[in-house]
Amino acid sequence: MSDVDVNDPCRGCALVSGSLHPVGGVLARSAGLVLHGLAGPSPLPGWVVLTSVRHARALYDLDEEAARELGPFAARVMRAQREVLGAEHAYAFAIGDVLRHFHLHLVPRYRDTPARLWGRGAFDAAPGDFRPDAELEAAARALAAAL
Repeated sequence: MSDVDVNDPCRGCALVSGSLHPVGGVLARSAGLVLHGLAGPSPLPGWVVLTSVRHARALYDLDEEAARELGPFAARVMRAQREVLGAEHAYAFAIGDVLRHFHLHLVPRYRDTPARLWGRGAFDAAPGDFRPDAELEAAARALAAAL
């Protein structure tokens, strides 16, 4: 476990304000939610995260407006991952053990994605699996343009 406290200062607040710029940056905003690139290396172009603007530990803590928008917003993103990026499938993961902001990982799977990176396996990628920032940035920009 890392000694870095991602809540002091709050990494979620930095992501939604744009002061922390993951690859791809902030791609879209809607009703208390922000879509941004993954804040770390990624084995899959187009892996993005929907994060609550306000502190909300989990889905049950979202305000009504953000909760109503979450499903439709996630569905638009996942359709774009398939239509614009050519993903065969897209997964949604809400784990919520660390950050003070609800966040939903939207993870595409491609025809050439190794089976060990399917589903939850994407979180266990090795450094050799990580894609170049330029490729991740291009995928993020394509998603942003589609949304």
